[in-house]
Amino acid sequence: MSQKKGKIRRRLFRVLIGTLIILFGLYIVFRAMVVLHPPDIENDGIAQLKRMQLSGNCFTLNNDWLKKSNSGLWEMYISGKPFERGVKAGILSRELVQDQEAVFIQMIKEMIPNEFYLNFLKYFIAWFNKDLDDYIPLEYQKEIYGISLSASPDFDFIGNKYQRILNYHAAHDIGHAVQNLNLVACTSFGAWDGHTSDSSLIIGRNFDFYAGDDFAKNKIVLFVHPEKGYDFATVTWGGFIGVVSGMNMKGLTVTINAAKSDIPLGAKTPVSIVARKILQYASNIDEAFEIAKAYNTFVSETFLIGSASDHRAVIIEKSLDTTVLYNPNNNYIIASNHFQDKAFSETKLNIENRANETSTYRYERVDELLNEFGELDFRNAAGLLRDQKGLGDKDIGMTNEKSINQFVAHHSVIFKPEERLMWVSTQPYQLGKYICYDLNKVFTGALSPGCNNAIIVDSLEIPVDTFLLTKKYTDLLYFKQFVNTTKNNKFNKVSETELKRFISSNPEYYFTYDKAGDYYQFINNKSKSAEFYNLALEKEISSKSEREKITKKLYDTGN
Repeated sequence: MSQKKGKIRRRLFRVLIGTLIILFGLYIVFRAMVVLHPPDIENDGIAQLKRMQLSGNCFTLNNDWLKKSNSGLWEMYISGKPFERGVKAGILSRELVQDQEAVFIQMIKEMIPNEFYLNFLKYFIAWFNKDLDDYIPLEYQKEIYGISLSASPDFDFIGNKYQRILNYHAAHDIGHAVQNLNLVACTSFGAWDGHTSDSSLIIGRNFDFYAGDDFAKNKIVLFVHPEKGYDFATVTWGGFIGVVSGMNMKGLTVTINAAKSDIPLGAKTPVSIVARKILQYASNIDEAFEIAKAYNTFVSETFLIGSASDHRAVIIEKSLDTTVLYNPNNNYIIASNHFQDKAFSETKLNIENRANETSTYRYERVDELLNEFGELDFRNAAGLLRDQKGLGDKDIGMTNEKSINQFVAHHSVIFKPEERLMWVSTQPYQLGKYICYDLNKVFTGALSPGCNNAIIVDSLEIPVDTFLLTKKYTDLLYFKQFVNTTKNNKFNKVSETELKRFISSNPEYYFTYDKAGDYYQFINNKSKSAEFYNLALEKEISSKSEREKITKKLYDTGN
């Protein structure tokens, strides 16, 4: 009997060892398939360059520089070949690159506090993006590799530095694809001829990509003088070479807006990389369209293109397999988060998006304001981008996703392409003053490395929004703080006095009452909870899915 048991144990031991060998082999194969290796670099001696610190917030490296202006915006000038650009950007902005990654990782941990799911997400993204480098032009691989050399070693457990920085360029796309019901709700517009005060082309946009206030703390206004292509400026953050808002020296602008998308099955070109290629190599609308057509993307996207040479703006609409050019044949254009061209307008996804989400509402509000203003200039363009109201000037509550200004903007920009002028918002959101940059001074003037380059046009500065001086702004800060500290219904330290203050801080917003209903559910007061859910349903709710959630919670109270 003992001999038989011994044989069983030996057999189980061999099965166990065999299983471990197979699992180890599968892990080796997995690692071999998902680890992305840096591109070959002809001469990496440039990686040994050192920056010079001229003051607390001003650094130079050969002819390139980084400084923090009095506005609070970081400004950086980079030139040279791809790898050289990346290396210099990484060395000059090392602390910004590392801080930005730390903020991003912390945000992910707050969104997904479960360690098991975090690990699953890490391996899922590694597998999903295993071929990502095949879809990114070699030029940009080299630039990303150069920046990655300055990345923090603290996150090497996630992946090697190059692979991490490369993957972050697809974060917008993956987040958009996975969530899909919570689109990045950006709004942009263009106007010209009879719709502007001087008939010139004006472009405005809010980039409502919210990854927490800390993520937007260190915005960089980046000026690039590449070895090939056109000089350009873009609003970005540490470690990111893609483009979400930018203008080149040909007077071509690019801004991107997410659209409802089919779920991708594997890696493609990130939309920010497509936008970067357009900004660096296109001088007009036709060239921008040809570049956009050349790439397959992760997700559906719209690219609002303004062109000084064409004296108009259009929208390039791109799905996973189709690219079209939308021209309204008008003297103004609006982009929110839905397709407008007939090639996409009647698709199931687009119809659902327009009916159920905030895109159509924001589009109609921009249209309303453009016609109300009559002739647009850069000042009332800022007023439009700061608008908090709903259709017909209705008060729909602060931070409502149906608003143009949702108080989540990473940045807000205004372009006058024919004059090569660019206004960039300062903290907080788009409420701070807009700083005007003259690209002619940056790229055609005789700038020397240092802290005193005159690239800002003080006389064209747009003042801070007077909303910052009101009690409503104080209420907004309290409202946002309360929402942040009670995430996932953490009400155990909330008093009824604090809840009442919360309700009075934003009384026209449906979510205020939804949150109050959750509080009373937490303390098991179902009748009070039902009262607040009913109040929420009387307000302007941002989407069909939000209304359904509140209706279900009301049903669960039994009232």
